[in-house]
Order: sequence, then C-alpha cells, then structure tokens
Amino acid sequence: MNFNTFLIYLLVTAGTTYLVRVIPMLLVKKEITNRFIISFLYYMPYAVLSVMTIPAIFTATNYVISAVVGFAVAVFLALKNKSLTTVAIAACLGVLFTELIITYLI
Repeated sequence: MNFNTFLIYLLVTAGTTYLVRVIPMLLVKKEITNRFIISFLYYMPYAVLSVMTIPAIFTATNYVISAVVGFAVAVFLALKNKSLTTVAIAACLGVLFTELIITYLI
C-alpha cells in the first residue's frame, strides 16, 4: 500500500471516529432526564466490553473446558470483590493447570 492510500484510509477512519463522538453532542443540547436512557447509557460500556471479551475467553485456549474453568475462577473471585490483578492471575493459573491436567491425561 502506498502512502497516499494509507493517508486516505487514515483520514476516513479519523473522520468517522470524530463524527461518532461529535454527532450525539450536536443532537442533544439539553440534559438527559429520562431515567431509562440514563440507565441505558450507564450500562452500555459494560455491555460492549462483555460482548468483546466473552468470545475471546472461550477461543483463546486449546480446550473449551480450560476456558470455562478460567472464566469460572474469574467470575467467582470478581464476585468476592478481589482486585483485578488477583482475578487475572488466578484465572490464568486456572487455565494453565487445567490445560496441564488435560494434556497429561490424554
């Protein structure tokens, strides 16, 4: 790809990103008071993050069972209000040990 094509792609991408962020500010001039819309906007980042993360969890390992174990460990520790570092390390260790057990048993 030459530089001019790259520059066009970069400008289109930057313009699209800019418009997606600016258009809602231009269309909504006053403060939002509808409780449903406020709740919807509050939970939207969590929903998008979940939709992007969950499929990656179940396709990142060699065996689905190890992904399920890692996910279960992460959910359990997160519900116990453990830190993000603790949750991540424990989930990785859960996947590692499950993969080791599966590998040596098969």
